Amino acid sequence: MINVTVAYCLPATAHVIDLRVAPGTSIAEAIRQSHILDRCPEINLEVNKVGIFNKLRAPGTQVQEGDRIEIYRPLIADPKTARRRRAARPDRG
Repeated sequence: MINVTVAYCLPATAHVIDLRVAPGTSIAEAIRQSHILDRCPEINLEVNKVGIFNKLRAPGTQVQEGDRIEIYRPLIADPKTARRRRAARPDRG
């Protein structure tokens, strides 16, 4: 068995679950085994992107000892657009 962590962060709270999985387990399988989908029904593995240590990975990627599996939320605003809006504010500068 190997140790991994599944993490899903919201603005007000973070769900971080440590678990042991069999070697060869995929990211998607580890997420299901963590039962985080029961706690956070808004997670849809068909929609939400996933990664390991802040690098996007396919849900079928096999996990390794010590991996931190992250479930990403969709962006509310495009970062480039938000930056342009902040720069254009009259109270700036």
